Amino acid sequence: MKKKLLSPLLAAMLAVSACAAPAPPVSVDEPATSTANTQTSAKAETTAASAEDTPVATAQAPVGYDSLKPSNTGRDNTPVCLTPEAPGTATDGNELATIDYSNAADGYIMVNYLGSNEKVKLQITGSNGVTYTYNIVNGWATFPLTSGDGNYDISVCENIEGKKYAIAFTTSLSLTGISEYGPYLHPNQYVNYNSDCKVVTLAANIAADCEDDLAVVNGVYNYIISNITYDYAKADSVQSGYLSDVDTILTSGTGICLDYSAVMTSMLRSQRIPTRLEVGYAGEVYHAWISVYLDEVGWLNGIIQFDGTSWSLVDPTFGASTDEKKLKSYIGDGSNYATKYIY
Repeated sequence: MKKKLLSPLLAAMLAVSACAAPAPPVSVDEPATSTANTQTSAKAETTAASAEDTPVATAQAPVGYDSLKPSNTGRDNTPVCLTPEAPGTATDGNELATIDYSNAADGYIMVNYLGSNEKVKLQITGSNGVTYTYNIVNGWATFPLTSGDGNYDISVCENIEGKKYAIAFTTSLSLTGISEYGPYLHPNQYVNYNSDCKVVTLAANIAADCEDDLAVVNGVYNYIISNITYDYAKADSVQSGYLSDVDTILTSGTGICLDYSAVMTSMLRSQRIPTRLEVGYAGEVYHAWISVYLDEVGWLNGIIQFDGTSWSLVDPTFGASTDEKKLKSYIGDGSNYATKYIY
């Protein structure tokens, strides 16, 4: 497979304003108080491009997602979409919420909010002390156990008024035997896909011509940067708690940094490649990117591009088919990644 190299300019861009990654978790540690952080993105020196001015993506290759192609190589490209389950064999909760940790060994828990409050947050603090905050609604949802073995403090908090929340249920679970790769092979709230998704079929069709996992990473990466462009208007207006619809991003051909990362993560996970969607800072800019695991080399932090002799640390936003001058007004150069949250 021909591997696309990145322009040196992309690796030299300066961080001058904010990218629309998920907003930092809202603090609801106190039962009746919470400070909601509103996601904002700094303005570029000039007004963001209008929809008419936004560059249109050019298809990289005639790779479709309407039907599944068989593998043309020795690598099996059959999609594997692991489905989270809540069998009820290990649970905790009350009349307002149920926590099912039956499959904690596979790297996730499931939560079902049973109340009637319209604004509810879930907080999970793992053994590493990092607190994740999610918006939840009625029905089961999946959340990764990214801290590995240890104690997890889990709280479901209901909105009282304004920015004030009260704890509806809280528990502490000691979880062991958690798979190192399980959290990064299952779908969850931030990486939400299933076997019916177009991104899954597309990943399999790209992988049909790939000899190994490295070629799949390159193929998926090159497709995304050639077919999805950066959405400046969305970056300016996205709200805290935003979640990507991966098929909508794929078919629309536009997205923000979280969208790029969620699409690519979904595609690689469905090809049995452990992939982390990571949120943190590129310099002083809040941003999202991915890391992948390859058997030959282990975890590679940031989306990786291989030129045949050396690795380059980039991410799918920086490599996108988007005007470089405009893009650098919204995101940093990725030269100083600091991971804060992993999904």
